[in-house]
Amino acid sequence: MGISSDDVILIKPGKIPTEPSVVTVNCPDKPGLGCDLCQIVLEFGLCIVRGDFSTDGSWCYIVLWVEPHSSSYRIDWESLKNRLLSVCPSCMGSYYLSIVKNRPSNSSQPSLYLLKYCCIDRKGLLHDITKILTELEFTIQRVKVMTTPDGRVVDLFFITDESCSEIDAFKLLECLGSQNNQGFSLSCLRELREMVPTWFFDACLPSMELLHTKKRRDDMCNHLLTIFGEFSISCELQLPGPEYESLQGFSSLPPAVAEELFGCELPDKEACSQGLSTHAATVDKASITVDNLLSPAHTLLQIKCADQKSLIYDILRTSKDLNIQIAYGRLSASVKGYRNLDLFIQQTDGKKISDPKQQTALCSRLKEEMLYPLRVIVTNRGPDIELLIANPVELSGKGRPRVFYDVTLSLKMLDICIFSAEIGRHSTSDRQWEVYRFLLDESPEFPLSSSEARNQIVERVRKTLMGW
Repeated sequence: MGISSDDVILIKPGKIPTEPSVVTVNCPDKPGLGCDLCQIVLEFGLCIVRGDFSTDGSWCYIVLWVEPHSSSYRIDWESLKNRLLSVCPSCMGSYYLSIVKNRPSNSSQPSLYLLKYCCIDRKGLLHDITKILTELEFTIQRVKVMTTPDGRVVDLFFITDESCSEIDAFKLLECLGSQNNQGFSLSCLRELREMVPTWFFDACLPSMELLHTKKRRDDMCNHLLTIFGEFSISCELQLPGPEYESLQGFSSLPPAVAEELFGCELPDKEACSQGLSTHAATVDKASITVDNLLSPAHTLLQIKCADQKSLIYDILRTSKDLNIQIAYGRLSASVKGYRNLDLFIQQTDGKKISDPKQQTALCSRLKEEMLYPLRVIVTNRGPDIELLIANPVELSGKGRPRVFYDVTLSLKMLDICIFSAEIGRHSTSDRQWEVYRFLLDESPEFPLSSSEARNQIVERVRKTLMGW
């Protein structure tokens, strides 16, 4: 009937802080599964230090060696397991489909909630709130942050709830059994509870989700009010009504700013080094070798490049968007700041990539996405100073994990106050980007008008995002 969750996902935490934890995934395969798994791992503040991927097209086996990017991160391993289970195809797919076949196609998408939090302003506040939301497994989709003249802050977070422990699966299965006269036995229910991810039932019964949301709403607001204490003024968590639609919009970028942020191609890196990185020399040391002789059925890509914390994710999301199938892959441990990666790949028709033009295009795209997955610039916005960060959005619509968290952390470390912030999407001719905009407060300690200060902001933000 299925396989238990312990057989699908196995997590072995490291015995000592310096020992990586091992995440093993053993389940049916689907396109882009490796990318989805890596994105979740990154969302939990973990870095992938080694990895093995293998699939026969029907079943996959993945092993990831992971460790927290910071020793201060507290990892909820059970929650990580549930989140990983939520993207793994199940052997009980036909059973799931029989329950949800009459539901609207978009009903399984997480509901968007509005968190309205008002408090007294202080340095580092936005990152502290973001940290709490991240720890509670809320994902920030959009944000509007406004500072009033009297020193108060009104934060509007449009968030989705990524928690996988929302509904007790056992009670829900009992309910399903009684309502549908299926006559589930007690032992069958217990077996199903182990095999069916809890997130599935949230998609099936919206009424249960609403009951759960009220508890999450109360817990969330009480948590914020308790932590920030006397700084807090009010807190509400609710489904956003039509009156908030205008706040979910994104102010358009001036053409000159958009050109600086998105107009940089890999060969032009020296002309737009602020948006890319001052680590441009690493491009010359990165290499991708294409080999069609070693394997009779696959093209081998041998990759060597500078290390960064999202490297394997950037490679897998690019492969996913380009419909490249990876039959086997191995990510080696970092040596002197560089990594080696071997990928045996095919096209969707099961053939090698033999066309030299296709090979060149693939290598160029991979090199750009590995080394320059983000754009970071500081520019003028009228009389104000604005920090902008942009990263490509997957074709599935997913954005890069923990960008808002890392940027607000960088600004807190620099002791820079944020006057306003927003997240939105921007489309260019060939892709969609997620754009983060921060209006920064000028201070005597950090004069933002100087080019030295601006370069320092760009470098700190980029290093935090890349894990350097």
